[in-house]
Amino acid sequence: MCGIIGYTGYSEARGILLKGLKTLEYRGYDSAGVAVYHPDFKEVLVSKCEGRVEKLEMRTADVRGTAGIGHTRWATHGGVSDENSHPHKFGSVTLVHNGIIENYAAIKNQLGIARRLKSQTDSEVVAALIDNYYIDDPKEAIINAVKELSGTFGLGIMFDDVPNKLFAVRNVSPIICCQNEDGAYIASDIMAIGEYSEKYFVLPEFSIAEISADSIEITDFNGNAIEPEYLTLDWDIKNSGKCGYPFYMEKEIMEQPEVIEKTISSRIKNGAPDFTADNVDDSIFTDCDNVTVIACGTAMHAGLVGKHLIEKFCRIPVTVNMASEYMYNDPIINERTLVICVSQSGETIDTLEALKYARRRGAKSLSIVNVKGSTIARESENVIYTNAGPEIAVASTKAYTTQVAVFYLIAAKIAQLRELFDEERTAEFVGELSKIPAAVTDVLERRNDIHLLAKGMLTSEHTFMIGRGLDYSSLLEASLKLKEISYIHSEAFASGELKHGTIALITDQTPVIALMTQSDLQSKQVSNIREVQSRGAVVLTFVKKSLVQHGECSFELPDMHDDFMAIPSIIALQLLAYYVSSDKGLDVDKPRNLAKVVTVE
Repeated sequence: MCGIIGYTGYSEARGILLKGLKTLEYRGYDSAGVAVYHPDFKEVLVSKCEGRVEKLEMRTADVRGTAGIGHTRWATHGGVSDENSHPHKFGSVTLVHNGIIENYAAIKNQLGIARRLKSQTDSEVVAALIDNYYIDDPKEAIINAVKELSGTFGLGIMFDDVPNKLFAVRNVSPIICCQNEDGAYIASDIMAIGEYSEKYFVLPEFSIAEISADSIEITDFNGNAIEPEYLTLDWDIKNSGKCGYPFYMEKEIMEQPEVIEKTISSRIKNGAPDFTADNVDDSIFTDCDNVTVIACGTAMHAGLVGKHLIEKFCRIPVTVNMASEYMYNDPIINERTLVICVSQSGETIDTLEALKYARRRGAKSLSIVNVKGSTIARESENVIYTNAGPEIAVASTKAYTTQVAVFYLIAAKIAQLRELFDEERTAEFVGELSKIPAAVTDVLERRNDIHLLAKGMLTSEHTFMIGRGLDYSSLLEASLKLKEISYIHSEAFASGELKHGTIALITDQTPVIALMTQSDLQSKQVSNIREVQSRGAVVLTFVKKSLVQHGECSFELPDMHDDFMAIPSIIALQLLAYYVSSDKGLDVDKPRNLAKVVTVE
């Protein structure tokens, strides 16, 4: 969850570090800091503070030097304070850390350093451990220290007596490296350094990067040179700003027709889904008896749509699991199970650990991620990259809809391979899928109508959402969007369950959002709407055009086949949440207590 940036080269480090930290703000943080080697004092000087990068920027106006490391911290060990902020310095060692060290207390006691520590963090203990081993060889000290660590870590390290050099090492938590004619860069996220080179690599686990202005040398713990695997950045980082929108979230909502189109069209060949370019072999879809989807939050909701599609069209049982609970529920899994892991960042720690667990149990694996070279992508046997591009807002929008688009393609591919779809049926499915970008555009063009609806919810404390079938899966995501950016308590209910207890929550003037896109369930959903209205609820109805009845619709959704309504409907509800949040004057992109990338359990 924390953000790391590092630079050594021929320019002043301060500006590069601060710019990188501002780019990493979307990951979520509560404090920030930089450490720069000062050529006159001949040591690494640390500047850090609780609060935003802008505050740090004011504190570091006089910082000079051409090599340094920076950090945005999300508090885990120890509260939010200047002292607990990174970087941490102990003796001659200064470092930044992403991850959690599980045995830091034992190491602290072993070293007998409790009274010398300035913070409550596990990270400062790592600096002390490296300093304890350091005599004259930085790599040897790092190796000896890392061998004692239990947990996850991405470390950027500097030594007072090794001027203008950085060192990096990692386990699970990512470290990205690149270089150009002006120097060399490290970061926890390609977004922070992608503008400097389109070629980059992910530092292999348990190897050490020695970084100077002109080179990045990688060695394993035995001193053997490692040639890194370079990747090519296919996002236009320079166009990743707000482009005139007040918030990234609005920009990313508006980008969805384009990114959905790219995700779909790149995998259609001769009127049928084709994953050849992804190097995904057909056998993973034919040699399985069941599918397990593992994900967290929004990605898990995409998996629920995938479950509906695969079970309906492919007649294969699908379970959807919260990654954080998966390993602890003794799941039924074997070599005939296909595990599909879903993650925007590809770094979600709970999903990663669940993937590793499933593979140890013999399952085949396929991951749906948005970031090339991410840890989940590398740990999976097969990977399908969405074409969402960089997503900065904490609340996911375009990443979710491109994940759902991939599930549509997977469902069609499995049905085709198992001869449940003939050529004509496949073409019909793909044809309907190809209409989604236009349907999304239709919703976006009428966003002002949704904005008007949002104005009636600004003072709400509680909101409930009701739907049936596929609509219920969509509402789980819609409810999450509303609560995470507007701070309104929101719950999604399967409409048919109202009478089994939850209707007790409906009182006079309670806002209820009803979604109705499933033709076979229309009469039942109308009945459920009447039930909550009779208890005094104020109902906003989002209804597919062909299902609209007189006086029944607050916002009309475009007409598509029922099974393809998951994306157009969620776009409308993303907009609703966005407008409620922005009209309340909240920071839409950075909701309180949340981080974009969850890399700690």
